[in-house]
This record gives sequence, C-alpha cells and structure tokens, in this order.
Amino acid sequence: MSAATAGTPATAGAAAGGGAAARPAAPVAVTGLGLVTAAGIGTEATWDGVCAGVSAAARNPALDGLPVDISCTVPGLDPARHVGRRSILMHDRFTQLAIVAAREAVADAGLDPRHWDGARVGVVVGCGLGGVSTWEEQHRRMLEHGPGKVSALLVPMLVPNMAAGNLAIDLGATGPNFVTATACSSGATAIGTAAQLLREDACDIVVAGGAEAGVSPLMVTGFAQMGALSRRLGEPAAASRPFDADRDGFVIGEGSGILVLEREADARARGARVRSLLAGYGASADAHHLTAPEPEGRAVLAAVRTALRQAGAAPGDIGHVNAHGTSTRLNDAVEAATLRRALGDGAAVTSAKGVLGHTLGAAGAIEAALTVLALERSLVPPTANLERLDPGVELDVVAGAPRKTSIDTALSTSFGFGGQNAALVFRAA
Repeated sequence: MSAATAGTPATAGAAAGGGAAARPAAPVAVTGLGLVTAAGIGTEATWDGVCAGVSAAARNPALDGLPVDISCTVPGLDPARHVGRRSILMHDRFTQLAIVAAREAVADAGLDPRHWDGARVGVVVGCGLGGVSTWEEQHRRMLEHGPGKVSALLVPMLVPNMAAGNLAIDLGATGPNFVTATACSSGATAIGTAAQLLREDACDIVVAGGAEAGVSPLMVTGFAQMGALSRRLGEPAAASRPFDADRDGFVIGEGSGILVLEREADARARGARVRSLLAGYGASADAHHLTAPEPEGRAVLAAVRTALRQAGAAPGDIGHVNAHGTSTRLNDAVEAATLRRALGDGAAVTSAKGVLGHTLGAAGAIEAALTVLALERSLVPPTANLERLDPGVELDVVAGAPRKTSIDTALSTSFGFGGQNAALVFRAA
C-alpha cells in the first residue's frame, strides 16, 4: 500500500449522525481541561508548545532498527510521581496519560471528587488501540521465559475500556462509563457522546476525552508497512507538515486530552467558569475503504453540516477550524477540499499535528481542548513546518506564528480508519 493511500481516514457516503434531521440542541458547558502531550504535561505546557510551532518529533531509541524511528512522546512522565507508586505495576501508559489529564481537568473545573455525587458523574474516553506496549512486553516475556512470567494483570492493563474504568476508580465516578473506539476520531466521538448523555439527563457531569500510547515497535512497524508514516528520518522535527506541498506521512504520537462537560445551566448555577460551549456534534461513516478517504468527502461534509445544524450555526459563522490535518497526502487533500466546500475560505485553519504528531485515538480530544483555548484566547496557533502550502489546498492555513483574531465559533474535525468521521462545533462562552 502506498503512502498516498495509507494512514488516511476513510470518508464517503451514508452516515449515522450526518442526516438532515439534526436540529439545534442546547449547548453543553466545557468547565475543565486537562492535557498531556509531547509538548509537555499540563494544559499550559501543551498550549505554549503548539503556539511556538516547533515540532516535538525526534528519533526514538526504543524504535532503533525499524524502518521509521521518529515519534512524538510525552517528556518527563513519571508514573510513580504523576499517578501513584503502584501505577507502574497496574496501568499501561495509555491509562496513566488519561489519569493525569483527567485529574487536571477535574481540578480545573473546580470540582472535588470527594464531595460529588458519583452516581451522576459519567466517564467517556476515546481509545483506538489500548495497551499495546503491555501486550508486546508480556508476549515477549512468555516467549523468552515461559507463561509463568506473564503478569496476572496483563488483561486489565491492555483492554481499551480500562481508560474509562480506571478513571472511574480514581475519581469515584459510578455513572455511565465506557470507551469509544472509532480509530483516530475516538476522542471527538467520546466528547460528542458525552454531550448526548448530558442532554438525556443520564448524568450531570461527564469526564470525556481520549487517551492513546501507541508508540510501540509493533504499532510503528504496522503503520510504516502501510506507507502511512513520514520517511523524513534525517530531519525528524520537519517530518510532520500538514497541508505542506512536501508532506509524506504522519509522525506517530501519544497523549491524552480530557474535558469536563456539564449542562450550561448547572455549571452557571454552581458558579463554575465556563470555558466554552460545545454547541454541535456530527458523525458519519464513509462506507468506502479500510483506510483511504472517499475522494469526494461526502460523509465528512455530512458530519460537518450536522454539527453546524445542531449548533444553529451557518458556515460563515465558523471563524476557526482545528483540522484533522494528518500530513498524509490524501487525507489533507480531501479534508481541505471538503472544508472549502462546507465553509468557504474565511476560517483560520490550523493542525496541531505538526507539533504533537498524530496521537491516534486521543487526537480528537486534544484538538477539541485546543479549540476551546483558541476561542478563549482569540489566538490561532500556527501549523508547524508549513513552508509551501499545497496549491490544491484553498484554505487560510495559519503558519509561521500564532494569529491574533476574534473568534466566536470554531470547528474541530476528526477522521478515522474505517471511514468514521466526527465534527465538533464550539462557541465562545
């Protein structure tokens, strides 16, 4: 499979959540943010790194000898210090990332799990892979030393649902609890699903987002074999270059983004700081190809239009788009054409993947949090490594430096293998 077709989300025809029946819905308040990315641990570290526009990609010694050994990894994460002394024995890295981000988000929301009604708190986390590093390590132990050396916690460390399960344990949240797995749109799907739970009164608070730690030899090899990863090995910091004419694939990354969501009236009644309003969500399926986008972007367009209708927004209302922007040939081309068709060229567009790499199932949640910050701060971060805009990309893609601009309404888009698409519309509070 060529780099032109692999590593790109599938996107085409009919779609759940993409139909004309979408109606304006009550917006949901974002009251807390938590981020753990290759730019640093914490929301401010990530925001500063993305605004600086300097890629976090580097050669990774753990990937030595592989066809591609570039990744974006979280610096300085110490499980014993950031999660707890027993975490290294109990949690895969994707769970550790989720816990750190969720604790920050809950504290940012001004909530204390010791005093909330846990039965009214839900957890929805997106994750595409689960504990792949644990799987690889324990399989190697079995082959080299026999089954007696395999951890008794292998299964609860690797299954993807434990991102949500461990957050429930850590936070005392006994409401609805599950993981969404829609590949690279998983985090955005989780946030949209969380808003639905609140509107249905299934809970009063939802801790929602995504977590992924897919930087493992097997996963990196798999993506490399597909032709999805950049081969710019001699200059790793320049490898991820969304919408650039010379892009040749993505750089794999890891991280977590968690948002605390509440009904707006509830949040304001308790005096919470409302950071933004989640106003619209659209989802769709390409029904086209395992990995390649449907060339016309019809289902992507359906998801975007559904999100706009649910938000009661017109295309011209969107002042900023945090694009999926993977740095793969086809994904960027199809996404750019579809955004142009859906919105015109008036929105300031960026992709965080130039700095953070592609965090797979966490990407949609991390980028949703960055969209909230862009609205709050009236600032659009640059797209790192964008030196020569692809002539086919007819969008206003921000590059070089952050752009100061007043934004009232913004869109975040996410797409995944299997043709699973998600779009989120946020409004300034």
